[in-house]
Amino acid sequence: MNIKLGVVLIILLALFGCGQPAASGNLQKVGLLVPETIDDKVWGSKGYKGLLKIQSEFGVDVFYKEGMNEDEEIRSAIEEFQEEDVNLIFGHGSEYANYFNTVSKEFPDIHFVLFNGKAVGENVTSLNFEAHAMGFFGGMVAGEMTKTNKVAVLAAFEWQPEVDGFFEGAYFQNENVHVDIQYVQNWNDTNTALTLLDILIDNENDIVYVAGDGYNIPVIEKLKEEGLYAIGFVSDQSDLGKGTVLTSTVQHVDTLYEVVARSFDEGNLESGELYYDFQDGVISLGKFSPLVEDDFRLKIEKDIEEYIESGLLPNQL
Repeated sequence: MNIKLGVVLIILLALFGCGQPAASGNLQKVGLLVPETIDDKVWGSKGYKGLLKIQSEFGVDVFYKEGMNEDEEIRSAIEEFQEEDVNLIFGHGSEYANYFNTVSKEFPDIHFVLFNGKAVGENVTSLNFEAHAMGFFGGMVAGEMTKTNKVAVLAAFEWQPEVDGFFEGAYFQNENVHVDIQYVQNWNDTNTALTLLDILIDNENDIVYVAGDGYNIPVIEKLKEEGLYAIGFVSDQSDLGKGTVLTSTVQHVDTLYEVVARSFDEGNLESGELYYDFQDGVISLGKFSPLVEDDFRLKIEKDIEEYIESGLLPNQL
């Protein structure tokens, strides 16, 4: 992975385009802080695409900085964004929660947005994906497709709601399944993830839900080499191998960025923790592998439709 750390220059992506719709309310300019890189093809890339969507939809200038992990770097970036009249900043991860909560009062004209964390202050918002359901449906696919009746989750942290969802979904679909769970304790630690993957493979797990964004591509590539299967995470990862990736639990971060920017522009963006699910059009399953039979695919698509309408998972009906 080509991780570009310590980027210190603000990069202007685009100027107002001829004929483009312009922000009509509060939105002036938008900044994005990424802890790693926009080139990871998963989480960071999703944030960058969201920024481009905002630029295209609202015709405003947008800026980003990569490798933003240290407090001093983050403060410097915020101050530079402020000088450029940025009034909406996305911190692309939970790691920005504490710092945004601490400094938000010093920048009352900027609204700070982060992911999966606590939000404190009138100008701080935390975006949270209701990931239990997506994990459940991913687990259903694994429970249906396993040949060994042993499937696994390779997650980053214990708090991820998709982990319990996957376990429940796999068992709902296949009461004989065993679910093995390992935690990397980091979103991006590829070496640890691959070491844990070897353990999961030795335990005869034939399907792994790779529920971490920074390491899931090399993990899926290793599963492909071993002739095993994966459930992708965050992005639709079917392009990594239709014979390997059975489906993906997709979080449409780019769409959510546009939703948030519109809400801010209209003066409706709430502070605190906000939650989003299938019903909001920002979570879905990705493409199914040809290995997944049509009858099961149609069944799970119907289950998702029923969940969107009722809010109830198949094991709750």
